[in-house]
Amino acid sequence: MKHWVCLWSDWAGRVTEVLLCIIGSSMALLIGVQVFSRYVLNHSLFWSEEIGRICLVWITFLGGSAAYRRHAHIGIDFFVNRLPSRLRRASEILVLVASLVFFAVLVGYGSIFVWFVSAQKTAALGISTALPYLVIPVGGALFFLHGLRDLLELLSSDGA
Repeated sequence: MKHWVCLWSDWAGRVTEVLLCIIGSSMALLIGVQVFSRYVLNHSLFWSEEIGRICLVWITFLGGSAAYRRHAHIGIDFFVNRLPSRLRRASEILVLVASLVFFAVLVGYGSIFVWFVSAQKTAALGISTALPYLVIPVGGALFFLHGLRDLLELLSSDGA
C-alpha cells in the first residue's frame, strides 16, 4: 500500500500539471491578443502585461515543482555515483533533508511575505499583490511534499 504522502504527491502533481497547461495557454492567448491589439488595432491593453507577468511567475514556481516531482532538474552526480553504495545513500538522504529544510523556509518566509504585501495593490489591475506572491509558499509546499515523498521512498528502499 502506498504511503499517504505518495498519494498526495501524485494528486498534487496532476493538479499542478493541469494548472500549468491552463495558465500557460491563457498566457499565450493573452499575449497574442495583446500583440494583435497593439499592432493591428493600434490600441494597447494596459492590463495584459501585468497578467502576463503574474502568469509567468506562477508558471515558474509551479513548473519547477512539477519538474522536481519528475526528477527532471539537472544534477551533477559524477562524484556521488563513484561513492560506495552506503555513502551514496547517505549523501542522497543528506541532500533531501537539506532540501526539505530549504522548502520549509520557503513556505514559512513566503507566507510572511505574502501577509506583508497583502495590503498593497498592483498598478494596472488594482488587485492585492498577495496574489502574485502567493505562489512562493504554494510552490514551496509542493516542493516539500514531493521531497518528502522522495525521502520516504529512499528510506523505505532496501538500501542497496
